[in-house]
Amino acid sequence: MRVEPFSALACPLDGDPLTPEGQTWRCPAGHSFDTARQGYVHLLPVQNKRSLDPGDSKAMVAARQRFLNAGYYQPIAEAVSKAVLRDATGEAHTLSCLDAGGGEGYYLRELASAGSDMALSMMGLDISKWATLAAAKQDQRPRWIVGSNASLPVLPGTLDRVLCLFGYPVYREFARVLKPGGVLIQADVGPDHLRELREIIYPSLKPDKPPMAAAPEGFVIAATETLRFPLTLDSQDAIADLLAMTPHLYRAPVQGREKAARLEQLTVTVEVRLMRLEQIVAHIVPSVFRRIWTDP
Repeated sequence: MRVEPFSALACPLDGDPLTPEGQTWRCPAGHSFDTARQGYVHLLPVQNKRSLDPGDSKAMVAARQRFLNAGYYQPIAEAVSKAVLRDATGEAHTLSCLDAGGGEGYYLRELASAGSDMALSMMGLDISKWATLAAAKQDQRPRWIVGSNASLPVLPGTLDRVLCLFGYPVYREFARVLKPGGVLIQADVGPDHLRELREIIYPSLKPDKPPMAAAPEGFVIAATETLRFPLTLDSQDAIADLLAMTPHLYRAPVQGREKAARLEQLTVTVEVRLMRLEQIVAHIVPSVFRRIWTDP
């Protein structure tokens, strides 16, 4: 598969197109953004930050990188790649794809090695500079951006696919950057996801969040899939990485974290809901920067 970096970037300050000049991206108004030595571009203005160091910490990113690179979530990556490439095989143009909140880039790397004859123009975006740095160090082919889903630094109507995998969807922004008829692939955890671990670290479990009942404005649900499989972790390190890469590390009480730290083996249930949402062609968002796999 031929992979190239996605280049239809927009200035995060005024929304105008960014043009590369050597290692710097500039907009017509003169705003400039340098490409870091490691290969990523920082397009998150300081006024859009909610903290000095937003997103996942360096330790969380490292834990997630070790866990994912060990192949534990390979079935999820394969399902995501299949969803992205569905109905796209044989398309003459390059398929453009953004992973919005893509962390350290695991799912884009797996997509790039999916074995299709498609040409892909790829971009991974995350609000965590540590995640983006880790992604850029592992694969220089996609475009890696520090940015926010709330205000994507992407020109309107330039993407065929947007991925939002266990992240924070901003449907207005996704609809704006997708081409007419473009596809959003969204993954969310199911009610039994990591239940065995959660039962150990919490005194009681909160009621499950109900699944999405209707498509968000501007989209239709084209297909859904539920991935469910057991996962056995055979070491304290693997269990610690799984816990560290989730918000449960900070939400669980001290006693729960201590119980998890004593585990030498754990089998958990992985349950993921995967949705393919297609943009309604008639619903084009104004250019303001400011089918459990079953076809219905």
